[in-house]
Amino acid sequence: MKKPFRLAAAGAVAALGLGLAACGGSGSSTAAAPASPMASAPMSAAPMSAAPLSAAAGDGVTTNADVFGPACNQLPQGDAPGSLNNMGPQPVASAASTNPLLTTLVTAVGKVPGLADTLNSQQGITVFAPYNGAFDQVKTQLGDQAFNGLLANQQQLGGLLSYHVVPQRYDAEGLVAAGTTTELAGGTVTIGGTPEAPTVTDGRGNTAKVLCGNIPTANATVFVIDKVLMPAG
Repeated sequence: MKKPFRLAAAGAVAALGLGLAACGGSGSSTAAAPASPMASAPMSAAPMSAAPLSAAAGDGVTTNADVFGPACNQLPQGDAPGSLNNMGPQPVASAASTNPLLTTLVTAVGKVPGLADTLNSQQGITVFAPYNGAFDQVKTQLGDQAFNGLLANQQQLGGLLSYHVVPQRYDAEGLVAAGTTTELAGGTVTIGGTPEAPTVTDGRGNTAKVLCGNIPTANATVFVIDKVLMPAG
């Protein structure tokens, strides 16, 4: 991602963090948001495959056999749009556009001119992708008017979305071993848990769980998470 965008993104994300603070955004309020369809996913479900997660350790590149998480069974199967087979050969923004867990994220990316193309052109990145219900939580915190204002503010929205992108490709094992990652927007997130159940804690102390991780695309490894990440404000 070009440096000017990164610098603008950092300021925009900081502004959003202050806006959420004014609305009382915190780890506890996010968790208290109304349950969404994803909340019904069996959190104790076994990974999709028994293949060891270490198979892709080193370069962060994964295969379908490495995918894990309680919501992975909500993906289309076989070669249908949004399935692992369908997403794998595509660059990340194109792959996400067919994923039914990420329709709100895809809409948000589409509102920032050139962002989808920028993500598709990157090489070796990691994407923390909030599922639809995570954006519903933010909408509840901000209110409809402020949330729609965020979607209409290209700079602010681009900054927020770039805080979910790491300019290095990690699989789950690599993330946990790293402990922290630095985002394209600036700022860091902290990785906890285990390779089988990693967590992602943002700059405001909110911890997201991985709902479906190690998803392979042509240029990125994707982790679908249950919260929108916010930097320290």
